[in-house]
Amino acid sequence: MKIVKILFASTLAALIGTGAFAETVLLSMKGPGAGNPFWASVEKGGREKAAELGVKIVVLAPPQESDIQSQINQVEDQITKGVTAIAIAPTDPNALANVIESARAAGIPVVFIDTKGINKGVTFIGTDNKAGAKMAADFICDKVAKGSDVAILQGIITQSTGKARADGAHAGLEACGLNIVAEQPANWDRAQGRTVMENILTRNQNLKAVFASNDNMALGAVEALKDADMLNDVIVVGFDANPDAAKSIQAGEMTATIAQFSYNMGAYGVEKALELAKGRSLPPVVDTGTLLVTKKNAADFK
Repeated sequence: MKIVKILFASTLAALIGTGAFAETVLLSMKGPGAGNPFWASVEKGGREKAAELGVKIVVLAPPQESDIQSQINQVEDQITKGVTAIAIAPTDPNALANVIESARAAGIPVVFIDTKGINKGVTFIGTDNKAGAKMAADFICDKVAKGSDVAILQGIITQSTGKARADGAHAGLEACGLNIVAEQPANWDRAQGRTVMENILTRNQNLKAVFASNDNMALGAVEALKDADMLNDVIVVGFDANPDAAKSIQAGEMTATIAQFSYNMGAYGVEKALELAKGRSLPPVVDTGTLLVTKKNAADFK
């Protein structure tokens, strides 16, 4: 019996020493960090906060933001493995609702980052996307004449982020008397942004400004405007303030963007999810902030 106790104690010490009982947070992103500065920043924030707190972090993402089933499968697998807490940016809030409830039923606390889900009582950590898009619209309103033709490149409109940015931009541009000639989705993608912009330009040669719901689409729009020899005539405003957009603004191509602090989404997501796991309460919303980025401050975001 004494030998068994010694062996058990030794095994327990070894497990603790290897971190087998360490808290583990799942950071579930909508898209991979590789090739996307926004998600790379979210991941960096999450990893650095986890290191600071001395916890293990698992970072997962579907290969594409439209691959909803992959994210569902990834989260279900981590629930089975018994993660301590989950910070998730849902690819589709409706489709992810059941798996979120499964996690909560298993006693795993969840917070949303970047995109708000539909599950009641789950804290959202991220940008006030509607207010940020309104900020972009107000900037455009100050730069072009009343009655001018403008366009909106939308993200994935079924996501709360995509809808909020599209709604905020529409309301702001309409309120100042601009003529919205096109509102089309380009699904957060640079190549699609270019193609959609090309299509808009074939029917709207007097376009004066475009708001794109993220910088990838805005950069695609810039390429289309260059090809049409219209870049000097059209204001292009994006959203995210990723490094490529900051460089484009400095080069005089994009005009402006809205900075959201993606690093904070990852860091706060990990921190707040763990607070829930420790029995603490959170407010319904943790706002990570927005800022207008122009040539004056673009160097801060390169």
